Amino acid sequence: MARVERKRIDENVLKELVRAQKNEITEHRVYKKLAEIAGGSNEKVLNRISSDELRHYQFWKSMTGREVKPSSLKVWWYVFLAKALGVNFSLKLMERGEDLAAVKYAGLSSNVKEAERIMKDEQKHEKELLEMLEEERLEYASSIVLGLNDALVELTGALAGLTLALQNSRMVAMAGFITGFAASLSMAASEYLSSKEEKGKNPLKSATYTGIAYIITVLLLIS
Repeated sequence: MARVERKRIDENVLKELVRAQKNEITEHRVYKKLAEIAGGSNEKVLNRISSDELRHYQFWKSMTGREVKPSSLKVWWYVFLAKALGVNFSLKLMERGEDLAAVKYAGLSSNVKEAERIMKDEQKHEKELLEMLEEERLEYASSIVLGLNDALVELTGALAGLTLALQNSRMVAMAGFITGFAASLSMAASEYLSSKEEKGKNPLKSATYTGIAYIITVLLLIS
């Protein structure tokens, strides 16, 4: 059945299908690697998405009659980003890719009926990835609140004292920034040590969230 349908496919449409096929096998490999790095409950979700992508690849292969290899560079790049900046950084990029794939398959659905079902799968993947990213935002919300709260409490008093002592807005802002930056490093280090005792939390990521939240608050207070 698939062979008969393939004969009727326009050459330009066939090129699109081959590109889709390559993208699916590449994403299959990426999600498989990310699942190994992520571990826990996210590993199951990513492995399921990986299996879906392989199934999509097999379908496009039946349509094109071609064997397509994944992009090794793309697989390496996403794995590198996951190890260097965290799995969620790579997942955010993959989520955008799922959105673009869904749009592309919507265009192909007029020529290939199965494309509509694959499009729905891609939309489902996008939703699952967004839920995983939302879980992280909630998980590290306490670190962000800690940075905001401490910066407000500590720096407000410091800036009041500096204003009375220096009576020069530029000098106050400069001194406030230096004080705030030093305090943010101290808070980040404290959060790092605290998070090491909590299971399921990345200490470095917790410290980063706290430090960035602290610095942003400092910049808002001295601006």
